[in-house]
Amino acid sequence: MASSKIMKKLLFLPLLLLVLVTSISCESKDPAVLKVFVRSSSNQLVGGAKVIIIGDQQSNPATLDFTDTSFTNSSGFSVIDMDEYFNTSGKENTTGYFDIVVKYNNKIATGYTRCRIHTTSVETIYLPN
Repeated sequence: MASSKIMKKLLFLPLLLLVLVTSISCESKDPAVLKVFVRSSSNQLVGGAKVIIIGDQQSNPATLDFTDTSFTNSSGFSVIDMDEYFNTSGKENTTGYFDIVVKYNNKIATGYTRCRIHTTSVETIYLPN
């Protein structure tokens, strides 16, 4: 009877160890996303604003040359898929710094953000009066 309990423990421990090692070694597959909210000077969300992101090559470490453009939806935000940047920047590059330029009608606003691989970065840009 006692040997049966010992055998169960001996079988259970390696199985538990295998599950722990497997779960720890799994790489995150979450996408890298930049979500930019655009608000008016009166704090209203703005749909149809042009959002341009530009890789900051003067950052430390330097961000690769990268530019993307999108428009805010009717809810006032734009979602930019950053996996394109991280797929070309190499596995050792897990962070990028980007200038944000927002254009709406005759108004221009700027911002700055840091994006990381497998995470969602969120920024809010306010348009001037």
